[in-house]
Amino acid sequence: MFDKNATSRTPARPAAQRRGMERRKAILDAAEALLAEQGYEAATLKATGERAGIPIASMYHYFADRYQVDAELLRRHLGELDRLIGLALAEPRAQTLREAVDVMIDLLLDYMRGHRSCTELWFAGRQHATLDELVRAFDEAQAERLWRHLVEQRLVSADTPLLALLLAFEAGTRLFDSAFRRSPAGDDATIDEARRMVTAYLETYGSEATG
Repeated sequence: MFDKNATSRTPARPAAQRRGMERRKAILDAAEALLAEQGYEAATLKATGERAGIPIASMYHYFADRYQVDAELLRRHLGELDRLIGLALAEPRAQTLREAVDVMIDLLLDYMRGHRSCTELWFAGRQHATLDELVRAFDEAQAERLWRHLVEQRLVSADTPLLALLLAFEAGTRLFDSAFRRSPAGDDATIDEARRMVTAYLETYGSEATG
């Protein structure tokens, strides 16, 4: 009635799953290290496998191509950024629109400077549609979140359209791209211009409370 070998086979599945998770993590960690140390072009699937100590043939068991690796890493970064932005907006410190813009820009800038792998995926990697879609979706979600926050804090007028924040985020992303092309750490002068341009644009929707 019973399979005598069933008991002996059962532990193998969790062990295999654990090994699989460990290998996936090793691959992602290797790719992140290559991105941080050598840049986007260096983090090929072959180079990542060599760094992780996994044969290229085995790599395809976990990821079909490098873009799946890139996408998973970028999702990890975007998830952490989403968490940090949520914390920043939950305890608002900004008293003016300029200060609110600075909070957002400083948070993104500090994170990118501290995580070059994110910067490489965000900018260089966006030539691939999947990564571009991830960044666009993130920008749109954060633009809506900031729009609600600015209206609630009366830093912009109540009738400010969501489109204004969507465009501000799009412009900001392009200016960040320019800043990180000018310098691996993000060119400060370009970032300052981004602050000026985004703030000046949003100030056209300023509420009476902001003057």
